[in-house]
Amino acid sequence: MSEATPDERVEEKSVGELVALASSSISNLVRAEMELAKLELKADAKKAAIGSAMFSAAAMLGGLIIILLSIAFAYGLVALGLWHWAAFLVVAGVYAVLAGLLLLFGKWRITKIEGAKRTRRTLKEDLAALRSRGDSGTPELTG
Repeated sequence: MSEATPDERVEEKSVGELVALASSSISNLVRAEMELAKLELKADAKKAAIGSAMFSAAAMLGGLIIILLSIAFAYGLVALGLWHWAAFLVVAGVYAVLAGLLLLFGKWRITKIEGAKRTRRTLKEDLAALRSRGDSGTPELTG
């Protein structure tokens, strides 16, 4: 493909050469944009990996904190006069009630899912519009 040199005028090129030049320029532009997107995605993926590792470490430490606080709560109940087994049973019961409440709340939230009603409706409308020709009732596409 020919390229326009600084000393050559574009008006002197044929239509075929201009189309080839434009095609080459567009191809180069698309390649450059794709390379830029790859570099940006690599950088973002690295940041996301580091961030997720930090969240994982924080979650692990949070789990350890809950375990230690649970033991402290149980020994606090022991200090108040409960037997050891009863104190740890009370702590387990508190967690069982909390888990039950979380399950009920989660189930309630799941029942609120509408299943993308608007998206389904607009997709059906779009398909209906594509199948019909403007004002006439004859189908344009069959499916």
